[in-house]
Amino acid sequence: MSGYIGINLKDILSDESLGESAVKSVLSSFSCPLNPDVEYFLQHTAVEFSKQSISNTYLIMASYREKYVLCGYFTLANKVFCIEKNSLPNRNWKRRISKFGRFDPSVQRYTISAPLIGQLGKNYTDGYDKLITGDELLKLALDKVREMQHIVGGRIVYLECEQKEKLIAFYQNNGFVNFGMRELDRDETDKLSGESLVQMLRYL
Repeated sequence: MSGYIGINLKDILSDESLGESAVKSVLSSFSCPLNPDVEYFLQHTAVEFSKQSISNTYLIMASYREKYVLCGYFTLANKVFCIEKNSLPNRNWKRRISKFGRFDPSVQRYTISAPLIGQLGKNYTDGYDKLITGDELLKLALDKVREMQHIVGGRIVYLECEQKEKLIAFYQNNGFVNFGMRELDRDETDKLSGESLVQMLRYL
């Protein structure tokens, strides 16, 4: 995919010529009215998480009027999650999951460590969201996951999204399947709608 530059936020923070305040100034211009959690994370959490290696945030820059502007971002982290045996859609999925997860017969569920797409959002400031589609942004995130798995192994990627039909359909159209629900943590209730998040995964 051409026309975009992906920059790891951690690399920018390590550049002494820029400084953390300059980085935060760029991030503060990000706007995502459709998902306040995506906006809040980039402006208030991403820098600290990158510094502590809790997650890595990738800024996606697009060429616009002879300069590069921030059109979106995604955040990746490695997480451990559980999948109930009966929640898998078919035998083929059970076969795939069994290769990468540990099955506990006492609770009938698999435990898996895999990359999490923790955040994914476009920048609506000055119409920069029109410079990239959601499909393209997700593909960039999945390509980065494939790079990670080429080094350390694995074929599973997962994410959590709000219970919104359009959002769920977007991920399903990009190859993700539902496998469960997670109740919102206390600090998530003021930024996300509903009481739970839909958990989804994809086999790469």
